[in-house]
Amino acid sequence: MFFSQYYLDCLSQASYMIADETTGQAVVVDPRRDVSEYLADARAHGFTVVGVINTHFHADFVAGHLEMADETGAWIGYGRRAETEYPIRKLAEGERIALGDVVLEIMETPGHTPESVSVLVYEHAADPVPYGVLTGDALFIGDVGRPDLLASSGVTAEELGAMLHDSVQRKLMGLPDAVRVFPAHGAGSACGKNLSTEKQSTIGEQRATNYACAPMSREDFVAIVTAGQSAAPGYFAYDAELNRKDRARYDGGAGPRPLRIADFAALRESGAVVVDARDPQEFAAGHFRGAVNVPADGRFAEQAGTVLDPAAELVVVAPQNREDEIVTRLARIGFDRVAGYLLGPDDALVALADQVTPASRLTVAQLGAALTGDNPPLVVDVRTEGEREANGFIAEALHIPLAELPARRAELPTDRPLVVHCAGGHRSAIGSSLLRHHGFADVSDLLGGYTAWALVGAA
Repeated sequence: MFFSQYYLDCLSQASYMIADETTGQAVVVDPRRDVSEYLADARAHGFTVVGVINTHFHADFVAGHLEMADETGAWIGYGRRAETEYPIRKLAEGERIALGDVVLEIMETPGHTPESVSVLVYEHAADPVPYGVLTGDALFIGDVGRPDLLASSGVTAEELGAMLHDSVQRKLMGLPDAVRVFPAHGAGSACGKNLSTEKQSTIGEQRATNYACAPMSREDFVAIVTAGQSAAPGYFAYDAELNRKDRARYDGGAGPRPLRIADFAALRESGAVVVDARDPQEFAAGHFRGAVNVPADGRFAEQAGTVLDPAAELVVVAPQNREDEIVTRLARIGFDRVAGYLLGPDDALVALADQVTPASRLTVAQLGAALTGDNPPLVVDVRTEGEREANGFIAEALHIPLAELPARRAELPTDRPLVVHCAGGHRSAIGSSLLRHHGFADVSDLLGGYTAWALVGAA
């Protein structure tokens, strides 16, 4: 058996290829949209990809099932409750997919979504115990998939939570302790609240250490897994729907369009949104007025999807030699309306100096002084509720998590200075730039975030 995990740190997302080395037949599970790595591995090993399985309709990225099918002729498999615009193979409980002696078996594990499945992997068809189980977003290392993402689709968290209780407590915990667990996400993903940095585990380890795997009633389970979930990024609903559609394919070979200064200026004048992926310090030193700062060194795709509109036309200002990377990371979440990237940002900042502005960033001392001044700012805390509860908060700060800021910005005053803070200064740079983009005139962010505030005793 060939078994490979592909892990994408930016989205904390895992995908898999399983193959029978004798027959050369392979299946890819939960592929991302840029599929070249899977295709290269298949070619290198002489495999034929015969099937692509999505464990559910992903909300945090656009899956690469259509690209894989176009490239290989593979069938696309989903749980039997799935409905799509493109042809699929509906997979039911107990169905076995033989790649040779290597066999995959479907286990229906709804709860994160109604159509969710897990995939049991048998190295040999006659093995009494599976080699492992690909759990999608049903079971993570240290957590389970959140059941509250489909409220807008008419399915309640309580209904899905009840399904998840059965899937986790009866089906998955009914597997032998030795079965390896391979989830679709790891630490940092917004698809759960307590995910581990580990990339794999076992059923036995999860039975002993995962809070949601301890025996409990359905009512207690639903209460504990729905409590304390952070706000979902704004693009989640868009991507979940896009994964159902017969959408445009991703063409990784095309490359983003380089924009000269005149073309960039014209696009900006016509309403294109500038996404500036430089470091917050560089951005603060000088950026194009109205640009939104989403730093490349971080969870760029998720954070861009949190604060930007997928319908908007985008132009990219990228760190040197990272233009292709930034555009690819946007494409992974379905943000395809990228007109191009600015060629030579340093020269453009000089040439268009009348359109360039600095960003205000305050030290803890400066914020402390401002709060006791004649016109104190409103402090806006963009951390999650869990961070505030665990670490404390600045008195009288208004709490609006970054994921909620685009929809809740009308709650903020336009006639008073604003100071945005997070834990360390990364998300506050994003949030403050977003507010300036939407016309708030006097917005700063706090250098070092709440960590710096608490460290010097200002709290």
